[in-house]
Amino acid sequence: MTIDNTESQMRKGLLELCILGIIHKEKEAYPSDILEQLKEAKLVVLEGTLYPLLTRLKNAGMLSYRWEESPSGPPRKYYALTKIGLKFYAQLRTTWDELSNAVNHLTTSL
Repeated sequence: MTIDNTESQMRKGLLELCILGIIHKEKEAYPSDILEQLKEAKLVVLEGTLYPLLTRLKNAGMLSYRWEESPSGPPRKYYALTKIGLKFYAQLRTTWDELSNAVNHLTTSL
């Protein structure tokens, strides 16, 4: 077992929460903007990971999207949370807050 593998698994487990959080914060988001924010937070994700996750979330009813014409290329797809997505995001945040508090409690020295 290596630290790199463990870190990777931890990040993958939180990726959905982070993506939904970015979209929630921005109201809607273009995938390259999502990738940039993840990169800035040191959660580097490849496009090949992001697009299937966005599609899965859309197919599950968590996300909607709209097309916007781009002056410099093909139209852009912007994603937004649906009502179901907002509820799911709130549940994930609650779960994360509880887990984070528990982990901090168990791993922090007095």
